[in-house]
Amino acid sequence: MSMETVPKELRGLRACLVCSLVKTFDQFEFDGCDNCDEFLRMKNNKDNVFDCTSSNFDGMIAAMSPEDSWVCKWQRINRFCKDQYQI
Repeated sequence: MSMETVPKELRGLRACLVCSLVKTFDQFEFDGCDNCDEFLRMKNNKDNVFDCTSSNFDGMIAAMSPEDSWVCKWQRINRFCKDQYQI
């Protein structure tokens, strides 16, 4: 079962400190980071989710086609998965 859903509120969102991917705490714990979990190991590890994410960010962008987007290239996220990222 995947937790890939749009969050119902913005209050509990967290951003990965490495790639800036934005998810809820539960999504990071259940699925890990789609870009960085190979080395951050957040999946099924609450301590790593707390250590590798932050709830302190101001804005977000949605990347639907990161490889083609000049905004994603400017933000240096054009090689990451389709999702939402902090700015």
